[in-house]
Amino acid sequence: MKTKEKRITTASQQLPAFETSRVPEHKALVRFDVLTVQWLKNVKLRIKESSYVKYYNMVQNHIVPELGTYRMDELTTEIVEQFVQKKLTSGKRDGRGGLSEKTVKDILAILKEICLYAAGLDVEIPCRFELIKIRRRDLEVQVLDGQNYKELVRFLFHDHHPRKTGILLSLYMGLRLGEVCALKRQHILYKEEILCIRSTMQRIQNLEEEGKRRTKVIVTDPKSSSSVRDIPIPSFLMERLEDFRRLPEDAYLLTGRTDRFIEPRTLEYTLKRYLQSCSMEYVNYHTLRHTFATRCMEEGFDAKSLSEILGHSNVNITLNRYVHSSMEQKRKNMGRLLPYKEFAS
Repeated sequence: MKTKEKRITTASQQLPAFETSRVPEHKALVRFDVLTVQWLKNVKLRIKESSYVKYYNMVQNHIVPELGTYRMDELTTEIVEQFVQKKLTSGKRDGRGGLSEKTVKDILAILKEICLYAAGLDVEIPCRFELIKIRRRDLEVQVLDGQNYKELVRFLFHDHHPRKTGILLSLYMGLRLGEVCALKRQHILYKEEILCIRSTMQRIQNLEEEGKRRTKVIVTDPKSSSSVRDIPIPSFLMERLEDFRRLPEDAYLLTGRTDRFIEPRTLEYTLKRYLQSCSMEYVNYHTLRHTFATRCMEEGFDAKSLSEILGHSNVNITLNRYVHSSMEQKRKNMGRLLPYKEFAS
């Protein structure tokens, strides 16, 4: 079944804020929701639209409903700690369990920012955020095993469909889903054999006037400065990328058009169909990136180079996520220890 491609639209940058209230003259009596409104209006001027939508939703769905009626001088460490624990155990809006540690850490970070903003207005907050800790569990990284990896690679190289090429870029160069969808012809430097990662694509909630679509697709700078990177292209992929050499500089690689693109959820659905064609179980798109990184470590890549290829903010992220010895490797290392008799005189 052919998936419908999307037309490009220019998104307005105007997003609505909450209804505003004035800060009372006695600053100790100001309510948390009032300061939150002011903080949102302030932060909106200096962050990306996608970040603002994230902050807005966390404030609207989690922070204000629980803490909005508190005065700032009532926001103690105990109150915030109880709020955090509730979000971890039963924070989902549908009532089916708690939020992930990552989400709760993000919510807590927003709380800190709001309180720092309040402190700048000489509003005192008794909460000591340094005392609130969220223990993060180590999540197992999902990767394709050897047989499934070979089956998928064989399928992707069967023909030169642009979407297959895009998926190969994730499997052999570690690109994120949104980065693949945002790639254009101008990002391929044929002479230098380098792929430039300069943008990402995502679907976000549309907070514009009523009556418009609830979500929209935007193309922005990558998620962080470290995600802006240049990656050497393997020779076998350079041959594949020759297919795009004659495209207009501003054409999207996945469509060959300047006025149409493939959005991330569509490419993820495409991967799902490809996996079914290979009689493989479903894995999410990010598994391709994990598989690439894991294979690189197994092949002896140095962690610093791999970290920069992946666009991680520091090498510790790469080491903590992908450097895990197998039991066979641990046994081999333990076997290097000398027995006691070697030291006997």
